[in-house]
Amino acid sequence: MDASLIPIWSVDVVGSILMIVFAFLSFGVSLKLKYKDPNNIIVTYLLWVCLSLFVFAISRSAGHLLKQVFLLTDRRDLWAAIQPFSGAVNTFTFIVVASVTLFFERSWVIYGTILKDRQALQTAHEELLYLNQNLEQLVEKRTEALVISEQKYRRIFEVSKDMILVTHMDGRIVNLNPAGKSMVEVNPDSREEAIGNKSFQDFLSGSNDWETISRHIDDRGFISSEEFDLVLKDGSRRRVLLSGSLAKSPTEDGETIHFLIKDIEQRRLMQTQMAQADKLASIGELSSGIAHEINNPLGIILGYTQLLLRGEEPRSDRFNDLKTIEKHVKSCKAIVEDLLNFARTSSPQKEILDIRAVVEEVIGFVRHHSNLENIQIETVFAPKLPPSLMDEKKIKQVLINLLMNAIHAVDRKGTIKITTGLNESASRITVEVSDTGHGIEKENLLRIFDPFFTTKPTGEGTGLGLSVSYGIVKGHGGNITVKSELGQGAAFTLSLPVAPTLSGR
Repeated sequence: MDASLIPIWSVDVVGSILMIVFAFLSFGVSLKLKYKDPNNIIVTYLLWVCLSLFVFAISRSAGHLLKQVFLLTDRRDLWAAIQPFSGAVNTFTFIVVASVTLFFERSWVIYGTILKDRQALQTAHEELLYLNQNLEQLVEKRTEALVISEQKYRRIFEVSKDMILVTHMDGRIVNLNPAGKSMVEVNPDSREEAIGNKSFQDFLSGSNDWETISRHIDDRGFISSEEFDLVLKDGSRRRVLLSGSLAKSPTEDGETIHFLIKDIEQRRLMQTQMAQADKLASIGELSSGIAHEINNPLGIILGYTQLLLRGEEPRSDRFNDLKTIEKHVKSCKAIVEDLLNFARTSSPQKEILDIRAVVEEVIGFVRHHSNLENIQIETVFAPKLPPSLMDEKKIKQVLINLLMNAIHAVDRKGTIKITTGLNESASRITVEVSDTGHGIEKENLLRIFDPFFTTKPTGEGTGLGLSVSYGIVKGHGGNITVKSELGQGAAFTLSLPVAPTLSGR
C-alpha cells in the first residue's frame, strides 16, 4: 500500500469505527429515555432517528471497512459486487429517517392538540374538584345573597307609602302591598289568596278606566302618570296618579303588570283650596270697590232720614215710614261693613292675647244670649299654649259666628266641641270648633266661604258670616279650613300665628 494513502486509510477506518460506537451509544441513550417516559412522542421520535442512524452507521462503516480489506487483499472484484448493496442500505436508511420525520411531524401536531385537550381536561377536573369540595359553601353564599336581595326588595314593597300592585293581564290581582290595602281599605292582614280573588277593575270608578289602561299597556308596554279615581269600601272616591309597565317573571304564570299608584287626593284638595283662595281674593277686591261706592250714598240717605225724623211726631205715619227707611238703611250699612271686613280693608288692632281666655269669654257670651238648654259645649284646652298676636274683637266675631253656625247645625240639640292645640313646626296655635249636626254636603264645601252663599232658609242669614270670618283670619296671617261629611257634623279649624317674640325663641 502506498505510504501516502496511510493517513486517508487511517481516517476512513477510525472514522467508521467511531461512527459505529457513537451511533450505538446514541441509540442506547434514546432507549433509556424511552423506558423512562414511554408516552413521550419526542423521545419516541428520537429513538427511531437514533435507530436509523445506528443502522446507517453500521452499513456505512461496514462498507468502508470491507472496502479497505478488499483493497489490501487485492480483491477489487468482490468490492465491486458488494458496493451497490452498501449504497442501497444507506439510501434505504435515509428514506426511513425522512419517513419517520414526516410521520412524527404530523404526530407532533396531533400530540400538541392532545396536550391542549389534556390541559383543558385537567383544568376542568380541578374546577370540578374545587366545586365539589366547596359546593355547600358556595350554595350558602348564593342563598344568602338571594335572601338579602329578596329582603331588600320586600322591604321596599312593604314600607312604600304608595300603592304597589301586581296584576295579571286581565286585571286579576297577584300581589298588593300594605299601603295599597290601606288605600283601598282592604284588611292589611288578609291572605294573598283572598287578594287574588279581586280584580283591579273593582276599584276603578270609571267603567272604561281598565280599557284605557290596557290599551296603553298593549300599545306601548307601559302607562305613565295618568290620573284615575279609585272607589273605596265606603263608596267615596280618591284621586290617584297611576304608572305601570308590562313585566315577565319566571316565578309567575305568563305576563304581569306592575303598577305604582300615588295618592294625590290631598294635593288636589290643596290645589282646589288655592283656587278658592284666589277666587275669594278677587271677590274681596270687587266687594271692596262696591262697598265704598254704596257706603257713601247710604250715609247720605241715613243722614237725611234722621234729619227728617227730628221734625216729625213720634206717632205719626210719616215718622213710622222714616223709621222703616232708617232701619233698612242701617241693615244695608251693616252688610256693607261686612263686605269691607271680608275685603280686609280695615287693619286689625292686634295685641298679644291668650286664646284660651278669648274662647272662654266667647262661650260665656253665647251661653248668656242663646238658648243652649239641650246643647252641650265641651272644651279641650291644650296646656301652656303660647299667646298670639290678634285683634280681640275680630277674633271673637269669628268664634261667635262659628258657634252660632254650630248651634244652628245641631238644631238646638247636640254637642259642640272647642279644641285648642299647637303646631310647633309651623309656630301656630289652632282652634277647632266641631259639632254633631247634619254636616255639609260635599258640593257645598268649596263654596262655603263665598259671599252671600248660605244653606240656611231665606231670611235667616245673609251668607256673609263665614266670608267675613275668612277675611278676618287671613288678615291675621292665619287660615281657616273645614272638614265635614253629610250626617256626621262639621269641624272648622282656625290657624293663627304665635306672637313673633315667642315663636323666635
